[in-house]
Amino acid sequence: MNATHPNSPTVDQSDRTVPVNLRQSGPTPVQMLIDTRIRKSPYWQLSMEAGCWRASVYNRMYHPRGYVPESEGGMMVEYESLVNHVTLWNVAVERQIRVLGPEAEAFVDFVITRDATKIPAMHARYVILCNEAGGVLNDPVLLRVAPDEFWFSLSDSDLLFWLQGVNVGRRFDVDIREIDVSPVQVQGPKSLALMTDLFGPAVAELPSYGLLAGEVAGCPVIVSQTGFSGEKGYEIYLKDSTLHAEAMWNAVLEAGKPHQLAVVAPAHHRRIAAGILSWGQDLDQETLPFQANLGYQVPRQKTADYIGKAALESARDQIEAGTPPYTHQLVGMRLGGKPIDDYAPDFWLVSASSGAENTREDTAGNPGDDAGPGEPVGYLTSPWFSPELGHNIAMGYVPVGLSAVGTQLWVHLPEQYAEEAGRPVAAEVVEVPFRPSVNPNQREILRQRGLDAAV
Repeated sequence: MNATHPNSPTVDQSDRTVPVNLRQSGPTPVQMLIDTRIRKSPYWQLSMEAGCWRASVYNRMYHPRGYVPESEGGMMVEYESLVNHVTLWNVAVERQIRVLGPEAEAFVDFVITRDATKIPAMHARYVILCNEAGGVLNDPVLLRVAPDEFWFSLSDSDLLFWLQGVNVGRRFDVDIREIDVSPVQVQGPKSLALMTDLFGPAVAELPSYGLLAGEVAGCPVIVSQTGFSGEKGYEIYLKDSTLHAEAMWNAVLEAGKPHQLAVVAPAHHRRIAAGILSWGQDLDQETLPFQANLGYQVPRQKTADYIGKAALESARDQIEAGTPPYTHQLVGMRLGGKPIDDYAPDFWLVSASSGAENTREDTAGNPGDDAGPGEPVGYLTSPWFSPELGHNIAMGYVPVGLSAVGTQLWVHLPEQYAEEAGRPVAAEVVEVPFRPSVNPNQREILRQRGLDAAV
């Protein structure tokens, strides 16, 4: 597929109102304009001092996405620091939306699919929020810092407006607003040693998704054992971050010197291997949880009503009857090609055949797609090279009939990664996670337990 290939009409997106843009435009190099319309986080200048050379936009805030220059190995060098030592990530873009008040628990229970009443104070959960059609609006980490106070640590969407809008009609006795709390992540095998230096031995007792109140350089923080990597890791949520960013950041850097701490960008190659989803990339507001393997987040045991419940229960009934209300399913794939060593600029296309043979039928005896041989029927959302596995891996959407583990597919990679210019590479649907995590978090554990695990 070259850069002029049109948006493929053969990929069935009839279950979406706004189709995913599948035009293969390539890198299209441009210079990012830094101005006051997009916010700089309290750590922005500190990231610049650490060598940040590129950024994206996330929750209307500039997000550092690269520190090691490409000429020196780029993201793969940053990856080595993550899996061998310890890393510091500026993730202030994970904005904190506080729900505070006498009816905070009731409000949160109404907007998430899980049971908020079962979350103890000073614990967190990975949750999803859906619209009335069942589409996933956000998949944040939800922190319960007090019986009457919750923080939504956001993925990339305008959830604040949604939450405030919901309460216009419902009128729960709560205050809903963004607060001046900015997290950083400390990820990697040496993270516990670094965090123990900062917080003492109590941090070693912190369970997955547990919370701990503390201080760094005299600045108040909340610590969680969470992360976006599949490695051992923590997040430090700095209160009054506009005032205290430099003090906390520099204290973490100083404590990290004995542990070979490196400031890096979020390691998407590692989170893909762990099967951790990225909202806006692997799912969005038109994706049902079941499509993105989040069915475990829709427990039957939750009897209370919540936004999207009727649509989700109807969708589950259709799935169990063998007629899912969507065309495509998110799967993991192992694929050929040269090592994919950077972010994909497009949703690279997937075909049911190489184009050299006739379209085959799936294992159920039904046509795998309605397109001609070699025509695209799906697309990758998150591809990268896994050094541990020694080959490229990816998540992506394929027709439901082609989603079984072991299904053979073909991926149209750009020329820089293709084995042979103009020809797709072979791929196979595989289990996710792609490899066991060093520190399996609750997302992975609950998904393995099944549909009703995440009450």
